[in-house]
Amino acid sequence: MCLHPSEIPPIPDETVRVARAAFPKGNLYMRLRDELGVFYQDEDFASLYPQRGQPAQAPWRLAMILVMQYLENFSDRQAAQAVQGRIDWKYALSLELTDPGFDFSVLSEFRDRLITGSVEQQILDLMLSKFQELKLLSVRGKQRTDSTHILAVVRELTRLEHLGETLRYALNAVAEVAPIWLKSLAPAEWYDRYSKRLEDSWLPKTPAEREALAEIIGADGFHLLDNIYSQTSPIALRQLPAVEVLRQVWLQQYYAPTDKIQLHSDKDGPPGAVRIRSPYDEDGRNSTKRTTNWTGYKVHLTESCDEDSPHIITHVETTVATTQDVTVVPSIHQALGEKDLLPQQHLVDQAYTSAQLLSSSKRDYNIDLLGPVALNVGWQAKAGFGFDLSHFQIDWQQKAVYCPQGKRSYLWKKNKSVYGKPVIYVEFRQRDCLACPVRNQCTRAKTNPRGLTIQAQSDYEALQKARERQKTEEFQKQYALRSGIEGTISQGIRAFELRDCRYIGLAKTHLQHILTAAAINLSRVFAWLEEKPRAKTRSSHFARLVDFTV
Repeated sequence: MCLHPSEIPPIPDETVRVARAAFPKGNLYMRLRDELGVFYQDEDFASLYPQRGQPAQAPWRLAMILVMQYLENFSDRQAAQAVQGRIDWKYALSLELTDPGFDFSVLSEFRDRLITGSVEQQILDLMLSKFQELKLLSVRGKQRTDSTHILAVVRELTRLEHLGETLRYALNAVAEVAPIWLKSLAPAEWYDRYSKRLEDSWLPKTPAEREALAEIIGADGFHLLDNIYSQTSPIALRQLPAVEVLRQVWLQQYYAPTDKIQLHSDKDGPPGAVRIRSPYDEDGRNSTKRTTNWTGYKVHLTESCDEDSPHIITHVETTVATTQDVTVVPSIHQALGEKDLLPQQHLVDQAYTSAQLLSSSKRDYNIDLLGPVALNVGWQAKAGFGFDLSHFQIDWQQKAVYCPQGKRSYLWKKNKSVYGKPVIYVEFRQRDCLACPVRNQCTRAKTNPRGLTIQAQSDYEALQKARERQKTEEFQKQYALRSGIEGTISQGIRAFELRDCRYIGLAKTHLQHILTAAAINLSRVFAWLEEKPRAKTRSSHFARLVDFTV
């Protein structure tokens, strides 16, 4: 496929005439085309195509179709049929009524091009640029962020099922590429063991029997890997993704083979962030949040929340399920800065706040990161008795700390926390602490002096300021605006099937989330143009009785 970029053609006259007759008041697609125009140009995707070859479908049109497909929750086949048969789609896409459309596989190929070329983010970013031009999206307003879990398109596997399915997956891939080679290698019992999908219902029940089967599966896997990586085996086998998954899973699940094949104990296994949970989606990870356990991913949605404009999703971040929310804030701010969409105030819940982020957001981006922060976890603060860090006076210039009794520290040492963050360790003199009349309110150590771990000055001061601010009514009033992002997540899940992966792998799942965000944005802008008021939080008839007066 090659691309010869061309200008966006006008809507054909016959298409306009028939569409106006069929929809005298217009509809979503017609009004968006008339008032917003087209978000994409062929030049935006020129890097995805070679210079020679068969002419490709116009990429601006394919990008629009992908967004429209997500607006309707269509499959690729349904979207291709809509291009063929729907008048309003032909209107939005500048197509003749007689245009025959294209094969539905074109959409999958275009998504692959977007991912391979690393330009999938343009689907959302170019739309946001258009909204900025039309004054639908303001800069330095308020934005809010929250996350939700995403389910991979895999079934939950027990450990034994996982091992058997991983080996079966590799055997099927090898059988497709080198059937004769595998036929000469596979013993007869492999066909009984791995020809069908492993189901836990017919696997052994006792721990001893399950362990024995795991050892057999492990030995079979090592035997296959040894032969694949031998000098006489076809090199192409080592390049199969399924073989690489088998190699990684066996490294994660088994000790190096000796006289006996043995599974890793839980303490010797890999951390959840790298542990493969299914051979069919090697990016999906297992995680637990409160009472919810899932295998898959997380999506972090950031949206504008100014009252005088539509609430538009400005950034989408897709991560593996084990990623902590607090780690994505820097990348969110960086991405918003590159789009010239930085907010003045960024509303988040406690999972996104830390002392370092409070200070760096203000210092690097002039953003007020507003959200609850962790309280002091020292035993003094928890008990409401004694002297926690807030009772000590810090002289940053003199690099000294004064205790409530006026004694000065003697040690000021720069260090790093267990998370690699810069901290300062402070210690008082032993003779001062042992003679202190209120020692029992300061430390529980029998003979050692009081020691303090203090964050860097900017981080410490930002945290103390945030702790004081969150006690005020003004904070509660401002923070109440954050809850609206939960409505966006609910809309994404209920109306746009955000919860479930359509595709396999992190990259394709991220593209799904970008397209979902773009579709949500279009639906909201259309509602804004139609002057439809935002819906209030729904409550049941019974719940409303609490305010009912007879």
